[in-house]
Amino acid sequence: MDNSPGAAIVAQAGGVRVEAVRGLWAASLRYFDPAGSFAAAVLESIGLPLAQPLSAAQSRASHDAQVILAWRSPTDTLLLCDGQAAFAEIEQRLLAAADGCMVDQTGAFRVFRVQGQRAREVLQRMGATTAIPGLGQARGGRMAEVHVLTICIEPGEFLLVIERVYADHLTEWVRATLADFN
Repeated sequence: MDNSPGAAIVAQAGGVRVEAVRGLWAASLRYFDPAGSFAAAVLESIGLPLAQPLSAAQSRASHDAQVILAWRSPTDTLLLCDGQAAFAEIEQRLLAAADGCMVDQTGAFRVFRVQGQRAREVLQRMGATTAIPGLGQARGGRMAEVHVLTICIEPGEFLLVIERVYADHLTEWVRATLADFN
């Protein structure tokens, strides 16, 4: 993942803006028991419980960093953090929990932000309507013919989390789709 701060505009048209989000650290929180010691350590470290099915939430961690937790599966929650020091602190605090682990996947993903009045319409054109989350939700599904985790934690804004190897492919789909909006 490109950890330089800020965002780079991928495309913009028809009141929709798509940016590649930079400066995020990513991890998979993997656990056996969503009510076990690892879940308690996550709540204590971040101030958020592990994500419930199809949910997403954000919090401010230490060092004034934003942390997002998004559901991926019954035993896996995605963590996104915009502060390296906070990410390292969370990782350190979760080491002692025996029934789960934090796996750094910073290099594995790219994140895109889609925002604007017609953001939902753009996402519908690119994939299945069932994969578009409501506010406070995370949904996985096919978009641009690849798997994308779509997160909505702010009104009118969606985060697309995609495996890094498909980032260029998704970028071209976004550009082609937004070309229709001009």
